[in-house]
Amino acid sequence: MLTLPQFTAFLAAAILITLSPGPDNLMVLSLGASQGRRQGMAFGFGCAIGCLSHTLLAVLGVSALIAASAIAFTALKTVGGLYLIWLGWNAIRSRGSSLPSDEVETAPAPLGTLFRRGLLANAINPKVVLFFLSFLPQFVDTARGHVGLQTALLGVTFTVQGALIFGTLGYFAGAIGQGLRRRPTTAMWLDRVAGSIFIALGIKLAVSR
Repeated sequence: MLTLPQFTAFLAAAILITLSPGPDNLMVLSLGASQGRRQGMAFGFGCAIGCLSHTLLAVLGVSALIAASAIAFTALKTVGGLYLIWLGWNAIRSRGSSLPSDEVETAPAPLGTLFRRGLLANAINPKVVLFFLSFLPQFVDTARGHVGLQTALLGVTFTVQGALIFGTLGYFAGAIGQGLRRRPTTAMWLDRVAGSIFIALGIKLAVSR
């Protein structure tokens, strides 16, 4: 088990990292504003739960293999970037048809679909793989043994706090988006902005080293 100082130090660091501006934050905020609070929260929860896959990889040591292989890292990075670009393109070409508003009455994207998209977007992001590989071990006390169990508990802690923060971001972004959608044509532009953010993040991920 984790000691109290060990847990509190890790939780404080995890919260600061999750709150700092990054791809996950931007995607949750943009989806919450463009499609609604429930949609933003669903995508955010998916991103957070995706951290469990990285926790499992860190426990098994697979992350180290990915980090050591340039080919595996490049392949995963390219797939992740293309997936984000695909999400962005779909948002742009929807032209507001996915948004609940007075002018557009079609249903928003299903919550399950957005949850799975967030889960996949996080799970295939090699930057997150490397982050977990370098971040979690810093808070593992090897002298206490059970390194795998400590790593797993730290990963679960990161996931839970991430879900709470992303859920909050999606909720308030959705509230803002609901107010903006009362204006004509805002739905279309919100989707375009959200899609552009996804595409920019995808390109950045695909071409980064």
